[in-house]
Parts: sequence; C-alpha cells; structure tokens
Amino acid sequence: MKRFLLYSSIAIFSIFIGSQITEGVLLVPYWKSLPSSDFYSYYTQFGPSIGRFYTILTIIAALIPVSVSIYCKLINSQAFKLALSSSFFAILFIACFYIYFKGANESFYQASFSDIELKKELVTWSYWHWGRVILECISLILLIFSVIKIDENSNNGN
Repeated sequence: MKRFLLYSSIAIFSIFIGSQITEGVLLVPYWKSLPSSDFYSYYTQFGPSIGRFYTILTIIAALIPVSVSIYCKLINSQAFKLALSSSFFAILFIACFYIYFKGANESFYQASFSDIELKKELVTWSYWHWGRVILECISLILLIFSVIKIDENSNNGN
C-alpha cells in the first residue's frame, strides 16, 4: 500500500507538469495569436475556470513533496534530504505565482494592455511559465529519487 501511494504521488505530480506543459505549448501560443480585444474576451470568459483548475492542481502537486518530506522525517529515512529539496522547489514554483503571475493575470482581467503591450506581456508570461515548469521538473526529479530511496530502504529492511 505504501509503495502504491508513493508511486501514485509521482504520477499525480507528473500529470500536473503535463498540464503545465500543455498550457505552455497550446494555450500560450493561442493567446499570443489573438488580437488584444479577443484575448481579453477569452480571458474574461475562461480565465476563472483556468485559474481554478490550475490552483487545485498546483496545491495538490506542491503538497506531495511536503507530505513525502514529513513521512521521511517520521520514519527517519535517508530520503529526507531529497524530499526536502523537492519541497524547496515546490515552494519556489508556488512563489512564482505570487511574484509574477498573480499581478499579470489580474492585468489581463483588467484589460490594461494595448495590442503591442499585450504581445510583450504574453512573451514575458511565457518566459516565467517555462521557468516555473523547470522548477516543477526539478522538484519532480528530486521527488522520484526520494521515493526510489524510500523504496530501496524498505526493501533492505531499513
């Protein structure tokens, strides 16, 4: 059961990253292709549901390495440092929302950019997004290594 939960956690985190990559590959280029008036109409209509979707996934994903860290600490696992490092990168990808995305997304709701400004802002948004995806991938890799270490320790009787 423990193994199932640990590997399911990796699968859920991977689904989160897949959704982030999908957003970067499909949604962002589509947004960039729209005139500002169409983008603002789209964002007014779909922004709230996109926001709710990603908020839920992001919170779940960020809680996974934190939970694994707590578990490692409780069982005194050698995987604790890896899980804690994964948690650190999870905190960083959450911080990106508050540092950049919250304000940028609010500006989209307020339709505060001209056509040219919007195109530039969407390029900036894209850079931030891919930077965040890199942080998420680092967190996932560290999470995978920590789960493997937990599994190895369990199999060795530690």
